Amino acid sequence: MTDNTTTPDNLSLVKNNDTTDMVAFSPEELARVQEIKNQIKVDDSQGIITYGVGAQRDISTFADSILSEVRAKDSGYAGDILTNLVLKVKETDVDSLSGDGGFLSKIPFIGGLVNTFRRFIERYEKLSVQIEKIVDELDDARMQMLKDITLLDNMYGKNLEYQKNLDLYIAAGQLKLKELNDTTLPDLKAKAEQTKKPEDVQKYNDFAQFLNRLDKKIYDLKLSRTITIQTGPQLRLIQNGNQALVEKIQSSILNTIPLWKNQIVIAITLFRQKKALKLQKDVTDTTNTLLEKNAALLKESTIGIAQESERGIVDIETLKKVNNDLISTIEETMKIQADGKAKRQQAEQELVKIEDQLKNKLMTLKS
Repeated sequence: MTDNTTTPDNLSLVKNNDTTDMVAFSPEELARVQEIKNQIKVDDSQGIITYGVGAQRDISTFADSILSEVRAKDSGYAGDILTNLVLKVKETDVDSLSGDGGFLSKIPFIGGLVNTFRRFIERYEKLSVQIEKIVDELDDARMQMLKDITLLDNMYGKNLEYQKNLDLYIAAGQLKLKELNDTTLPDLKAKAEQTKKPEDVQKYNDFAQFLNRLDKKIYDLKLSRTITIQTGPQLRLIQNGNQALVEKIQSSILNTIPLWKNQIVIAITLFRQKKALKLQKDVTDTTNTLLEKNAALLKESTIGIAQESERGIVDIETLKKVNNDLISTIEETMKIQADGKAKRQQAEQELVKIEDQLKNKLMTLKS
């Protein structure tokens, strides 16, 4: 049970730790400290072994429960849903609305307009159903994380309780250690030095070893207390991560999805506008062609008549040049308008990207 090779002089070096600041305890806690202190029996060989074991066992059980909770959660689930949402939005391919000259040149204009638009709408409606399902999954993940946040709050409170319980056992042990170091140990040492009897020396030795084991036990309890102190910030970090992800999901549901839908509506509207402009341009071009042909016929007829009537005074070449200049002016004006509209559309898309980048950076700073 003891190391009989230890000498009385060495035993006198048993560490005497300072006691915990009792001012931090409430009257009820001080009473509990005294109760625990009085339960420490010097003559109980198993007392030190079991001292504070209940509080330490609570810490172990608590750690197991935290580990079980972490294992039971798929931490990447919400992230996978958000990634899937981004992929689905990209699949809409708004750029497909722009079309190209090669495609339109192979089929009638109106047929190309209807088919391109119909294919985009069908793709959009299909993806809308899928995205609504993803939104439902995101909302379910958000609700689960909200429950986890509440659970982590409860676990944080339990951790504080375990820490306080360890404080009580540490304080009680320190008080008992100081009391025995200040009173009983000096008496036993004085008696052993006075009588020189082996039994008195052994009794002093056994008592010193008891105090040494008590001191080690208090140290073990302090280690357990350090674990509870470290667990608190860990729980808060996990909780803060969940809160940030919940805010991100809410932003996706309340801002990103509606914004995406609005942009689709804008794209469809601009598509219709572009096709209407194209149709109008074709009508204008056809009208100009008819005017040119009519002008040519008019020229031929007028010249014929003039020749038969000894030529008139009307200068057909001047009229033709004025007409061509007018047509060229109209075409250039329409081209400038079309180019301006395309640049405005591109600028609007860049503004959306800039706004998204700013929001993402602000979210990163906030986290």
